[in-house]
Amino acid sequence: MSRIILFNKPWGVLSQFTDDGPPRPDRQTLAAYINVPGVYPAGRLDRDSEGLLILTDDGRLQAKIANPKYKSPKTYWAQVEGVPDDAALDALRRGVTLKDGPTRPARARRMDEPPGLWPRNPPVRYRKSVPDTWIELTITEGRNRQVRRMTAAVGHPTLRLIRARVGRWELGDLPPGEWRDG
Repeated sequence: MSRIILFNKPWGVLSQFTDDGPPRPDRQTLAAYINVPGVYPAGRLDRDSEGLLILTDDGRLQAKIANPKYKSPKTYWAQVEGVPDDAALDALRRGVTLKDGPTRPARARRMDEPPGLWPRNPPVRYRKSVPDTWIELTITEGRNRQVRRMTAAVGHPTLRLIRARVGRWELGDLPPGEWRDG
């Protein structure tokens, strides 16, 4: 039977068990949080992103989750600069053109701040003169920094990014830095 671990990756943590760079106290890895032999991340989550990271000991499942050809949906909560209008959300829904080509259509909607949201350390910069908005975005690709590039392409840079769901697995009320079996 496959082992599946759901981990709420904190901001600043690398999605790997070792750091190829020189040792630095500000660059934690999964090894600081998960001491389970034989499991590996199914896909990546950028160092400056938070939320659901799935780990497994099943190589086929790992590939199915991570490989874009399987179109596994991934849902993100993005705190963006400004207030996206219907045209910006429609552009995300149709797919936007990035430097590496057009994206697949996404599901996109404005949302309230996620319930039970934990504070981020360090906090997101706050500007009195520029409002921010939370949007929920579901994509079926996994390009490098894709959600951030998509929101920027429609004029709303991402300030904070949390992955809430991957396929059938969701973050739920799992606290940052904690994991549970999935």
